[in-house]
Amino acid sequence: MLICAGAVAIFFLIAVAGCVAVFYSPLLTHYIEGNAFRAAMEDETAKGLHFPRSRYAPIRRTSAFSAASESFEASNGVKAMKSLDAHGITARFNPWGVFVRQWRLNYVHVQSGDVAIQIYEANPEAVIPKAWFAIFLPNRVYVKRIESERANVTWPFRGERAGFFGTRLLITPHGRDFEYVATGGRLKMALLPDLDLRRLHLLITKTLLTIYDVDLASNSGSDESIHAQANAGIGKDKSVDFKANFNAVPIRTWLPAEWKGRFNGNAFGDFHSAGTDPKLESSSGEGWLRIRNGRIDDLPLLEKLAELAQKKSFEHLELNDCSFTFAWRYPKFDIKDIIIEERGKFRIEGEISIDHRGLGGTIRLGLTRAYLDWLPNPEEVFSRHQGGYLWTNIHLSGTIDEPGQDLSARIIELFKESPGAYLGLFFRQFEDWLKKAFGGDH
Repeated sequence: MLICAGAVAIFFLIAVAGCVAVFYSPLLTHYIEGNAFRAAMEDETAKGLHFPRSRYAPIRRTSAFSAASESFEASNGVKAMKSLDAHGITARFNPWGVFVRQWRLNYVHVQSGDVAIQIYEANPEAVIPKAWFAIFLPNRVYVKRIESERANVTWPFRGERAGFFGTRLLITPHGRDFEYVATGGRLKMALLPDLDLRRLHLLITKTLLTIYDVDLASNSGSDESIHAQANAGIGKDKSVDFKANFNAVPIRTWLPAEWKGRFNGNAFGDFHSAGTDPKLESSSGEGWLRIRNGRIDDLPLLEKLAELAQKKSFEHLELNDCSFTFAWRYPKFDIKDIIIEERGKFRIEGEISIDHRGLGGTIRLGLTRAYLDWLPNPEEVFSRHQGGYLWTNIHLSGTIDEPGQDLSARIIELFKESPGAYLGLFFRQFEDWLKKAFGGDH
């Protein structure tokens, strides 16, 4: 028995020594750096990553179990990766994978690269007949970990190239699919301002796209944060569920250029949307929004109000409160619990509804008495006293393209009943015009 055990041990040592000799053999180096091995790796890598074909630059053996290549290219992918362009590749080979018929790479490092991802329909892949001896050879490339110091992960959006640029990317297998973790870099996407990426964790399988978490900010060094999670079916089930919350987000970065200097403040809120498919017609959702340190400047409407009321302070609003909730079930959209206030000046409350582009709802407008001095008999329109304000209700009508309201007509009636007040208003505006025309206050 002891002799048998010793024989087995000697055989094992000889086998290990033989394997070591093979892996350090110049003949193996010549084979690995040759065209035949590169072609085999191109075929197996393409199959493992679900590309029709791929191409490596010449492969160099750097040690017994590692190799390097200057570049790798693949395109027209049929699953999550649409294309892959990598540079400065080094890989560490696990020889034990051969015994489970795999070219097993424990680690792949990429200096830089571009990965284009896509949503795909799950279709069976064609089975290509192989020679009889193929059952003894590795039949799959298995990559345990791919890491890139600087990568671009992109996708098409509204006819443009969108994505995360200059991010540190980690790709790990998830069954036959891959998980992606990206840190750092910048998100560039139509309809959004450029945002810093703190972290993204994403999985795309044949039936589901899952965003476990994405953390974004206009400035990654600030207290601002935008977090989102999502699930989107990409098989027979096309349902979508999206959640997001944001804290201390500067609103000016999200505004069109002509509005950036007029609105300021930090946004806080929560948003949840769901639907049986990605179409707007199938969606519903709800959320809330609050603006802190809100400020409105140089708005033409406010300048006109300041001119009418003879109150320069109307040109600049500093909001003590600005918040509302919203909900929709297509085609109806409701904005409720509206509160907008600058204490000692005005307060707005109410709700707005939009249904098939039709506009409805009631806005309650409160102004302090000092800001109503320009109106003759303001209590006839602003008839309710509460909380230091005189209040009136404004009923909305029309469409979002041609909105209507009933406040203007009631104010015009006040001036019709008091022609003297109308003339006073006219002469005040004429006086202001003269001052502007001749550039002085005298």
